[in-house]
Amino acid sequence: MLIYWQLFLAFFIPGILGYGGGPASIPLVENEVVDNYGWLTVSEFSEVLALGNALPGPIATKMAGYIGFQEAGVLGAIVATFATVAPSLILMIGLLGLLYKFKESPKVKRMTNYIRPTIGVLLGVMAYNFFSESYISVGVWQTLFLIIASYVLMEKVKVHPAYVIAGSLLYGAIFLA
Repeated sequence: MLIYWQLFLAFFIPGILGYGGGPASIPLVENEVVDNYGWLTVSEFSEVLALGNALPGPIATKMAGYIGFQEAGVLGAIVATFATVAPSLILMIGLLGLLYKFKESPKVKRMTNYIRPTIGVLLGVMAYNFFSESYISVGVWQTLFLIIASYVLMEKVKVHPAYVIAGSLLYGAIFLA
């Protein structure tokens, strides 16, 4: 029974604190499942994140379902997925009217301006952790190749990220296995 409570907390808390949706909550989820509970390593988390990015739909719910299933079966997947959407559900039901009423408030705008840099720093730390783990496990040249190729494909050629992730997975399966 404790595992279900832990799964709920591991995904509910990032859902509350991850102001800005799934991408903003991913570093918080990583902190919970890698550092706090030790369910995954950084490498395993990056693979789950890549898989979540490659599939259609919200990233956080796919990750929650996968991790919940891995830790506690079908009921674990249900608990973790519900915990991911519960903060949004509560906010939509309870506070939507209030937020809409005060959306032009200087205090609300100031709060948003304070939160954005924090999310940026958290995403930067997560990227650094992925880079350092990749550097250690596959080497600097493979890591640099994947970073540069991904950047060129997404930013210059305008290839959809899902195809870049799928290509990176294929590259890893062929050359890094």
